[in-house]
Amino acid sequence: MIAIDKTLISEDILEKAFVCDLSKCKGACCVEGDAGAPLEDSEVVKLEEIYEDVKPYLRPEGIAAIEAQGTSVEDPEDGEWVTPLVNGAECAYVIFDEKGTTKCGIEKAWEEGKVDWRKPVSCHLYPIRITNYPAYDAVNYHKWEICSPACDLGAQLKVPVYKFTKDALVRKYGEDWYKELEEVAEHWPGKI
Repeated sequence: MIAIDKTLISEDILEKAFVCDLSKCKGACCVEGDAGAPLEDSEVVKLEEIYEDVKPYLRPEGIAAIEAQGTSVEDPEDGEWVTPLVNGAECAYVIFDEKGTTKCGIEKAWEEGKVDWRKPVSCHLYPIRITNYPAYDAVNYHKWEICSPACDLGAQLKVPVYKFTKDALVRKYGEDWYKELEEVAEHWPGKI
């Protein structure tokens, strides 16, 4: 593990390769799984605040799920806040492009300047998952079989997880934290 400020970072963040290959996976991470995207407490509030501005970007099925369940829901498995799902499948905020690839309706609204928030940080960070403990955050790589095309593309392009997720890591922990991670990576024996 690597310690920076109040984080413990898995070596996998430096040693594993990853670049999303949406042409192959079609954004399956937004559809597969047994719960919606994990949310921070502040994001639960933010989703309520921006919902009306995001709503025009969503599919009717997503709107129906959100209006029936709420802009966020408590996961019965662990009590954590997550995004609602459409019929127990895809995230309610998912939209599909003309090729059937998932996109985020929240991010689309952000790209068009309708909201000032990009999307849940857990989505932005993926394949990194963060577990919060009282004294520190555990920053881990989440390996999921549906992302094997991303691992292959990352290896081909020689892009480690921490570089692929740079914008999200800076968003979460700041520029100084990320620069320190880069310094560690520069001298890391197992780097890509």
